[in-house]
Order: sequence, then structure tokens, then C-alpha cells
Amino acid sequence: MKKTLIIGASPNPSRYSYKAAHMLKHFNHDIVNVGIKKGEVAGVEIENPTEIHQDIDTITLYIGPALQPQYHDYILDTKPKRVIFNPGTENYELEKLLDQHDIEPIRACTLVMLSTGQY
Repeated sequence: MKKTLIIGASPNPSRYSYKAAHMLKHFNHDIVNVGIKKGEVAGVEIENPTEIHQDIDTITLYIGPALQPQYHDYILDTKPKRVIFNPGTENYELEKLLDQHDIEPIRACTLVMLSTGQY
């Protein structure tokens, strides 16, 4: 299973990050929720982007390009194998930065990837 860090986690059931957290858990992936909202999603507390997790396979983004620069160091320090840019989060500059650090950028939808077995 691919331990996944969700940036932009929200306890709001109408948010795609919320749906992704539940679907990831449904498919038995461990998750880490990171965001600015307080609470929990899919039984996992939402934490601030301060603790660096060393065992992350995938980061899935649910924040737009304008908010991403404050997470650049956090993402690079986490050293995931890949970062999924969900619709609306595409960012050429961050993708280029990831390439330079041997982290695979993927423009896709986490929900679609999970539901079609491509995750």
C-alpha cells in the first residue's frame, strides 16, 4: 500500500480532499492529513505542515498554485516518490522543482486513479 500525505485536508464532506481521504482508507492506504483546518478526516487528525514524514510514497495536492510555494520545502523534505496534481492544482514551477529532485509529478485525479485501479 502507498502511504499518502494529503495537502489541503479538510473536515468538510463536500471537499474533494475529504472524499480522497475516505477512498484512500477504503483501499487500505495509510494517510496523513495536512492542512489549516482543525479536526479529523477518515479517522486521522489534520496536522500542520511541521512534522516531516519519511515514509510517504505519494503526496496528493488539494491546494491551488497560489498557496503551494509555502509547501515547497515541506514537500521536498518529505521526499515522496510522486506528487499528484489534482485538477486545479497544476503548477509548472513546482513540477519542474520536483523533477530536479527526482520526484515524479503526475497531473491526475486521485479519486479517478483509485477507482480505476491506477493508483
